Amino acid sequence: MAIVVRIDVELARRKMSVGEFAERVGLTPANVAVLKNGRAKAVRFSTLEAMCRVLGCQPGDLLEWVPDEQDAPAAVQEARR
Repeated sequence: MAIVVRIDVELARRKMSVGEFAERVGLTPANVAVLKNGRAKAVRFSTLEAMCRVLGCQPGDLLEWVPDEQDAPAAVQEARR
């Protein structure tokens, strides 16, 4: 998977539990686990907005694109531009 979800990092920085985060965002703890474990296929912008509001962060703090091995050469070329 090329998109890595970093909710666990942001929760740890704020010493916030998954349960508290889920309640404040309006998700079930099970759905937070799906996001944290990288099993989600999509995230609604309204959910992303709520997560950023609760954590006081930007979407880029929660999501990171990591190139697959086959994408790595292209990613390096793009970074050089």
